[in-house]
Amino acid sequence: MQTGLLAVLALSVLGTSFLSGVFGMAGGMVLMGILIAVVPVSTAMVLHGTAQMTSNGWRAILWRRNVDFRIFGRYILGLLAAGLLFSFVGFVPDRAMVLISLGIVPFFAVLVPARYVLQASSRWGAEVCGFVNVSMQFIAGVSGPLLDIFFVRSEMDRRSVVATKAACQTVSHLAKLIYFAQLMQGDSGAEEVAMVIAVVMAITGTTLSKFVLEKLTDSQFRRWTKGLVMTIGVVYLVQGIYVLATR
Repeated sequence: MQTGLLAVLALSVLGTSFLSGVFGMAGGMVLMGILIAVVPVSTAMVLHGTAQMTSNGWRAILWRRNVDFRIFGRYILGLLAAGLLFSFVGFVPDRAMVLISLGIVPFFAVLVPARYVLQASSRWGAEVCGFVNVSMQFIAGVSGPLLDIFFVRSEMDRRSVVATKAACQTVSHLAKLIYFAQLMQGDSGAEEVAMVIAVVMAITGTTLSKFVLEKLTDSQFRRWTKGLVMTIGVVYLVQGIYVLATR
């Protein structure tokens, strides 16, 4: 990778990790859009998985006392089921599909009535959540807004929501990284440097975000998160349709 591209990666991971650290999502969507614009889809998935796994993992460590480990353990069961399914299918999305999927994901939280969605804390809720969200990770690279609908009627406060979702997303991005790493082509040495940069910037951005999250109220947290991801979703949906139409 060229020096300029590595600089873009570093700044992108730093900024989006900070954004994810504050809102528990959105940063991953922005980062995915940047990556698929400059590198092949499989490479983008690996770099995104590295950055977001680190960002979410570090966030889960910072808020470890607030993680609901019962939900986390059940989530992993759904993850394993999705991983097994995709390992047999061997599916790899193209750029247009990734963009369109990125654009559609936020609308699930609006179009699907909350009463029809199992909550992560309910029976089979975390397992279904794990299967659905990891499947979307393999298709779009992100699943934050989709994951959120499994917590929308939860009585957990913002710290518990962010912490538990971070733990779940950590293993989701790990699964994505493993899945796409075997399909990635390019200069392995350069890719390793890029992954190291992604790890360092993800930890830095996530650490800085902790101070901002502490200042937000629960109502501000939920209101701003919804508006942010919907705006990002519209942008990606338009881009994806344009790429598909101009092939």
